[in-house]
Amino acid sequence: MTVAQVRVERLTKHFDGMVAVASLDLEVADGEFLVLLGPSGCGKTTTLRCIAGLETPTSGEVWIGSRRVTHLRAADRDIAFVFQFYALYPHLTVYDNIAFPLRATGLAREEIHRRVLAVAELLRIPHLLKFRPAQLSGGEQQRVALGRAIVRRPQAFLMDEPLTNVDASFRVDLRVELKHLQQELGTTTIYVTHDQTEAMSLGHRIAVMRSGVLQQVGTPLEVYRSPKTLFVASFIGSPPMNLIPVDLEDHLLRGQDLQVPCPPTLPMGAPRHLVLGVRPEDVSFVDSQDAHAYGTILTREPLGDETVYAVAVGDQVVRVVTEPHVRWEPGTNAALAFSLERLHLYDPVTGALVL
Repeated sequence: MTVAQVRVERLTKHFDGMVAVASLDLEVADGEFLVLLGPSGCGKTTTLRCIAGLETPTSGEVWIGSRRVTHLRAADRDIAFVFQFYALYPHLTVYDNIAFPLRATGLAREEIHRRVLAVAELLRIPHLLKFRPAQLSGGEQQRVALGRAIVRRPQAFLMDEPLTNVDASFRVDLRVELKHLQQELGTTTIYVTHDQTEAMSLGHRIAVMRSGVLQQVGTPLEVYRSPKTLFVASFIGSPPMNLIPVDLEDHLLRGQDLQVPCPPTLPMGAPRHLVLGVRPEDVSFVDSQDAHAYGTILTREPLGDETVYAVAVGDQVVRVVTEPHVRWEPGTNAALAFSLERLHLYDPVTGALVL
């Protein structure tokens, strides 16, 4: 199967004067699984549709392999699109749904049959080939939709929230299968989702978008551990990063009932007003003499392998993740310490990372 790099340069798309995507530069390597992640309306699906040829960019360029395809028809781009809704032909069997794109190319019947059976085996659905879509579960229908895309052997797969309409009980299984499938086929894949769990588990890299603007691109661990903007810090993680307003005074970061030593690497000319970011797992309960913050425990959420506490520190709520055996009662006063080597500081005006 041929694979190809996908590249967009200064991609911009307007709808009725509204900017859906703003001067986006993005490169997806041969065989890479890249996830476009962001909230509804951030421009990720519009980006995917511009790459597919289902939308025409207002400006900018789209490249697939060595071809500039910006103004080519979708049918001429050698990509396969998997939609959120399965878009199967209800009157056709599973076999005929998968075979449909091959028949449209005039491929020999024997080759069509060989490819359909091979894809059915790959997706573990050979027992479903005689059924029609209405007789299948949501997860089975999505496998058929994937089969119809795979059988064409395109240069790239474009997937728009393909697991959204699958029952939650099957979603995890399909995620595992989808990742295994991409590894086995080695096909360049761009996958759109608003679900950070999907993004973190599937992507070689994640591209986070907000309001049409690319915020950060990196591996799942890079995006989680080193968010480059306040938005990424607040969007990635469950529970999300604690973001606490502080003032820089006398080499200390001060907030309500909070005082943290200023990192020595803080650049000269940093704003006086900052936002301190720290992951809940990087906050711990300590004796008062070792504390950076003081508060009152509001809630305790036991989650099996961990417990999440919400602690009122001044007028902020700080979340703390502990091992399950740690037990504090709501209403108890608590002293908290932060892992100083894992702190982040952001400019509250621009949202940019300062340190």
